[in-house]
Amino acid sequence: MTDQILPSTRHITRESWDHYFIKLATTIAERSTCERATVGAVLVMAHRIIATGYNGSIAGDPHCDEAGHLMRDGHCIRTLHAEMNAILQCAENGVSTRNATVYVTFFPCLNCTKALIQAGVTSVYYAHDYHNDPYAVDLLASHGVTVIKL
Repeated sequence: MTDQILPSTRHITRESWDHYFIKLATTIAERSTCERATVGAVLVMAHRIIATGYNGSIAGDPHCDEAGHLMRDGHCIRTLHAEMNAILQCAENGVSTRNATVYVTFFPCLNCTKALIQAGVTSVYYAHDYHNDPYAVDLLASHGVTVIKL
């Protein structure tokens, strides 16, 4: 029996890896339990997902959509941010984030920016601006982190 190669009937172009991962981040954001900002994050290494995260409470604690927002100085302190949840998932499972890329639905806040840099993330792709902190922008640039808005 001889192998036969059939021509492809597919006439569409596959989306880029970047658009694929940002779409996944958008889907992951739908799991957010704090509707003040429904954010999703995907940590990627060599085109492979190493962790995901979304805005929500500490595991086992009540979520904002159940117990309401716990507000302090205009911020909901009940919620962990999506980027932090993804980083902590890696920490819990012993997965290195050195040289990883994060895809996130909104520009990271200052604290998430610092955590991403400290975790060794080298690229940030985001879909939407959200109170972009000038110091966060400066930190990303001074640490050589590539930042791209999709």
